[in-house]
Amino acid sequence: MKTYSAKKEDIARDWYLVNAEGKPLGRLAAEIAKRLKGKHKAIYTPHVDTGDFIVVVNADKILLTGNKLTDKIYHHHTGYPGGLKSTTAGKMLESKSEDLLLGAVRGMLPKNSLGRQMLKKLKIYRGDKHPHEAQMVKPLQV
Repeated sequence: MKTYSAKKEDIARDWYLVNAEGKPLGRLAAEIAKRLKGKHKAIYTPHVDTGDFIVVVNADKILLTGNKLTDKIYHHHTGYPGGLKSTTAGKMLESKSEDLLLGAVRGMLPKNSLGRQMLKKLKIYRGDKHPHEAQMVKPLQV
C-alpha cells in the first residue's frame, strides 16, 4: 500500500467560528493550531497546508488561569540599543488581546514558510462582530 500525499487540488477548506469567551488561552490556542495545520482531517500531510480557516471572536474575554495576569511577562525589542519593552499578560489582554492569542498560536505552528502560510488563515477579533458572514462560517465548539 502506498502512502497518500495530499495535493493542493484535493484540499477543501472550511471556515469555522470560535467563541473565545471564558476559554483558557493555551487550550484554545492548541485546538486552533491543530485546525490550522489540518491534523483533524484524514488527508493530513505534514508538508502541505491542509488546514481550515478559523475566525475567533471575543478575544478580549480569554481566560488566563493562576497568577498569569500579573506574573507572565511578554518582551519585545524595538531594535534600538536599550529598547527591550516588557508587558504583563494582564495589560496585553486589555490592550492587545489579539496579539496575545496570535503569539500563542504562532508558537504551536511550524517555524518556516509553511507555518506563516497557516497563520494567515487565522482571523482574530476583539468583539463579537466579524466581517466573514459571506464565507458561511460554521460554529466550532472548543
